[in-house]
Amino acid sequence: MNLTGTGVLLRHHLRRDRWMLLAWAAAVTALYYSQAVSVAGLYRSQADFDSAAATMRHNTAFVAMAGPARALNTIGGQVTWQAAAFGAILAGLMSMFLIGRHTRVEEEKGRDELVRAGVVGRHAPMTAALLVAMIGNLVLGVGVSASLLSWPLAAADSIALGVGLTLCGWLLSGTALIAVQLASSARSAYGIAGLVIGAAYVLRAVGDVGNGALAWLSPIGWYQAMHAFSGLRWWPAVLLLAGAAVSTTTSYLVFERRDIGAGVLAARPGPSRGRLHGPLDLAWRLQRGSVLGWSAGLLLIGLAYGSMGHDVGSLIGSSRSTRDLFVQGGGSLVAGFYATAVAMVALLCVGFATSSALRPRGEEVDGRVESLLATGLHRSRWLFAHVMVTVTGTVLALGLGGLGLGLGFAMVTGDARNVGPWLLASLSYVAPVLVLAAVARLLYGLVPRLTSLAWLALAFCVVVMLFAEAFRFPQWVRDLSPFDQLARVPEEDFRRWPFVALLVCAALLSGAGQLAFRRRDLR
Repeated sequence: MNLTGTGVLLRHHLRRDRWMLLAWAAAVTALYYSQAVSVAGLYRSQADFDSAAATMRHNTAFVAMAGPARALNTIGGQVTWQAAAFGAILAGLMSMFLIGRHTRVEEEKGRDELVRAGVVGRHAPMTAALLVAMIGNLVLGVGVSASLLSWPLAAADSIALGVGLTLCGWLLSGTALIAVQLASSARSAYGIAGLVIGAAYVLRAVGDVGNGALAWLSPIGWYQAMHAFSGLRWWPAVLLLAGAAVSTTTSYLVFERRDIGAGVLAARPGPSRGRLHGPLDLAWRLQRGSVLGWSAGLLLIGLAYGSMGHDVGSLIGSSRSTRDLFVQGGGSLVAGFYATAVAMVALLCVGFATSSALRPRGEEVDGRVESLLATGLHRSRWLFAHVMVTVTGTVLALGLGGLGLGLGFAMVTGDARNVGPWLLASLSYVAPVLVLAAVARLLYGLVPRLTSLAWLALAFCVVVMLFAEAFRFPQWVRDLSPFDQLARVPEEDFRRWPFVALLVCAALLSGAGQLAFRRRDLR
């Protein structure tokens, strides 16, 4: 194995990824620590805590979503239950993106060939990428353990949660490294690695709902089997470490069977004749994976929210501030909770809408737009096709999120009367979501270098929705959020004219962005 130059590449990658690694570490650490903070403030007495724990323990949907219910009447047990599975998924995603960024993406762009023209060993690039992912997962584990120790929670269990997270991330780094050897493109590699992460989560969920056997086929199941804060045991960590060693070794063996720039699985040849029928067909082909992925994700999130049924009161606790967060329109706690759930689904949908609105920026930066426009395609038609995909995808994703909310509620309570109203309630948020997408499009048309500012608009809306009441934001600050202009359906009655006004605003902002794009130079 020739590792010449690994150290140089590792230092370069760490310098290049330093802010990304810090962002991932902060997000994952916040996931765990925030559970401790929120749980501690939810319940006024241990009796309330015990009641909520009993409700969660007997909810099959909760067990499938989060994992086996153990010690849920303790803060540590709640942190483990609510954060461990999702923390493992985030560690896997971080590993997948880091590995792909420094291997398959570099090969696709031709930079890997330039690097290998120097004094660099054959295995150095992939080893450097693997080390970056391992260091990143180590940072995640240290951050999680340190945050829980600072609460403070039991030292051994806090350390175990961090160690298990790191080892789970290392194992999924190995599977991501196998994926980039198999696939011939970064997108396919991400698809394979993401499929492994999804399969691990599904196996764990099915196993926990059933007899538990399938959970032992999942690294997430091994991580949760360490039983942090509920009878700690360390031997499942050996399974994670062994799995990491096996997956990493396998990736190096597979690497020996492929050429640089190619994958073990050969790319399928395209059709002999093109099947695209215009710019709209092309835009859909480029974004369909994102549209379908976000739609499926919001459907599952809606099902998770809806599965809480009528047990909302015991689940959110007796904290006055928490109840005030949900009951803002003067209605019942259940209606207020599901009104907030609909709004949260809409905020998540802004993630899709913004990324979809900025997809043309990626096509432009990669130089593919110039080739298209050289064929006689007008730039207005090209951009408008992407606008149509954004609008259609937003309606689809929001609709499925609301449908999942109603279906989840119906499956738990047997009451299907809310399916239609909650579906319509979610679609009422099409207007503010499209306003934020139009802001992203306006930035793309005017100052494409500043398109990342579009994400600040989403962050602002999240802060206003979650903290405006608690911190008593001035009314003019709340009015800046398009979400604050609508009625909190189903807690309140739908108001037509604010919805229409927001749609007009979205159309004007989007039109201004498209006009600005027509008048500027590419790239």
